[in-house]
Amino acid sequence: MICLQIAFLKSSHPMYKYCRLVLVLLQFIIVLPVFAQSNAGPLHIPFGKTGVIAYDFKTGLMNVYQNNRAIFSNVYSQVRVDNRLISSKNYNDRTYIKTAVNNGFGTGEKYTVKLTGHDLPEMDLSFYTYAGREYFLTETEIKGDLLKSNYMAPFCSDFPAVAGDARTLFVPFDNDTFISYNARPFKDNLQNTSAEVGTVYDNDSRRGFVVGSVEHGVWKTGIQTISKKDSANSIKVWGGYAAAEVTRDRITHGAINGTVLKSPLVFIGCFDDWRNGLEEYGKANRIADPPYIFNWAGATPVGWNSWGVMQDKLTFDKAIKVVDFFADSLPGFRTGNTAFIDLDSYWDNMIRGGMGGDLSKLKEFVEHCKKSGLQSGVYWAPFTDWGYQGGADRIAEGSDYRFGDMWTKVAGGYHDLDGARALDPTHPGTRQRIAYVIGKLRDCGFKMIKIDFLGHAAIESTHFYDTTVTTGMQAYRKGMEFLLDQMGNQMLVYAAISPSLATGRYAHMRRIACDAFKSINDTKYTLNSLNYGWWQTYLYNYIDADHVVLSTEKEGANRARILSALITGTFITGDDFSINGHWASVARSLYQKQELLKIIKNGKAFEPLEGNTGTGATEMFTRKIGNDFYLAVFNYSDKPKVFPMDLKRFGLQSEQKYIVNDVFSDNKLVTSINVDATSAALYKFTADVGTRP
Repeated sequence: MICLQIAFLKSSHPMYKYCRLVLVLLQFIIVLPVFAQSNAGPLHIPFGKTGVIAYDFKTGLMNVYQNNRAIFSNVYSQVRVDNRLISSKNYNDRTYIKTAVNNGFGTGEKYTVKLTGHDLPEMDLSFYTYAGREYFLTETEIKGDLLKSNYMAPFCSDFPAVAGDARTLFVPFDNDTFISYNARPFKDNLQNTSAEVGTVYDNDSRRGFVVGSVEHGVWKTGIQTISKKDSANSIKVWGGYAAAEVTRDRITHGAINGTVLKSPLVFIGCFDDWRNGLEEYGKANRIADPPYIFNWAGATPVGWNSWGVMQDKLTFDKAIKVVDFFADSLPGFRTGNTAFIDLDSYWDNMIRGGMGGDLSKLKEFVEHCKKSGLQSGVYWAPFTDWGYQGGADRIAEGSDYRFGDMWTKVAGGYHDLDGARALDPTHPGTRQRIAYVIGKLRDCGFKMIKIDFLGHAAIESTHFYDTTVTTGMQAYRKGMEFLLDQMGNQMLVYAAISPSLATGRYAHMRRIACDAFKSINDTKYTLNSLNYGWWQTYLYNYIDADHVVLSTEKEGANRARILSALITGTFITGDDFSINGHWASVARSLYQKQELLKIIKNGKAFEPLEGNTGTGATEMFTRKIGNDFYLAVFNYSDKPKVFPMDLKRFGLQSEQKYIVNDVFSDNKLVTSINVDATSAALYKFTADVGTRP
């Protein structure tokens, strides 16, 4: 009490110096982090509006609550260090430290529980919470001398049964080999392992949780969910996931080394709508691992790619005729002042003598695009050797290295996939080749590049040329950053076959699925990836449905294919417009519709209505653009179908009356949703202002 009266004491008072010292110490303590000992009561960490993380210092276990309901229970961490599996439950001494944080997520707090024990490396469990965020982030670190690990699981937990139409989602690591997402029924004893992110939800109520890594520079992350009949369900999130059928690796995940080893940073959240949770997760990735590529400030890209129909028949004359078709017959197919005309594989048909030879035809093509008010694009797969069967002694373009020296080494062999052999992204020959080829393409003046088969750069290897690189994702980061450095911010970058999440730092656009062409089944395949991967629209500037091919398909299939592109976010066409045909007349009729272009200009993916389709796709997708609400409806069956007008399920006010227009039919008024066999329709809902509730 005397110290509180210090302002009223004279400096000559005998207590003055003592009180002054106490106040100085108090000031110092206030700015230090807060510590708690292991004998303290449970640590309660609030997050979001009603979330609480409750850590028990006695048991070393944690529970997560939301609205006073346990979401996760008995949470612990485990790591494998030098072939020894260590759990956070093994430690006896537990303290914590609390510090303020301020970063891309906003202002928040970091709580670190520090674990020590005899003959154990120090283990730190960190939890990050931020104002206005309905989730938290967590990671695990271990500290000691000469540590080595290829398995770090920062979040292992039980969780209660899921009511209703329970689903657990398989998310692929990449979009290769026509792989699909799978919303699997979460039934007794089902085990599901997803790449990078997982979600378990009730499709009826839509309530569920989302758990996934938001860092992809070191680890490939697995999320395993197991439903159990006679006990609590379980989930495990770990860095060190490698599986031939998913990550394409044929050896175990590489190990990291050092005195401090860190797990991936993991996103944990429970949401009233699992779709909102995945969108928040997508945004969190872009914050935690910001783009390395320059931000695209132009309009939503639209244009043409030669792989849709021409493929290996691509020639200079054909490409010039396509440019002329877009300039003369599709002048309205623009989102800004231009469209991209992209030469896919086999553009080397236009050159003589290889990359060191005559590139004049490529330069002439680029100039013709420019004079026609269009932009030129090109294609390359920088981390693959397509001619590997020709032998190891071939010299790589732009270098003195043999291709055999550059091949990624895997367990005494090499990594072959999709007909190509992987190149070590850290090898100087690979890097010199990239610099050489990209330099030539830049000199030609290309303004867009489609980069493909990027997953070959993320393969786990027995050893990389760069000895500081020990995991596939470290190699991927090195390779992709070097590739972008060569481009000099000149090109719009479009990623085709590639890791879904790790590529967010390096591309403006990314293809949502594998190759798709013209049929209703192609459309359905593409929409499976949109159904469960639409949230990547917040990770990239744009996601894309790949080359839209009309060919000679019937009107319904053409509508469906066009609409699949519109609701994904961009529009890249793929027909052979160097010759006239059915596809050309359909393109003239539909590609220049202003209502459709309005949706493309928005550039964001539509949201799926349902999440219970397994490896199939929902029939309905929605998006609000300005004051208008759009509903895209697909009928994959061979019979006409009437769909329910369920306003509440759509996310609209059920008491409100709406004016509904059929966009493809020149905004004809409709009162019901009727879609022809193997076809699609797009409806615009506008609130009837005279009947607002």
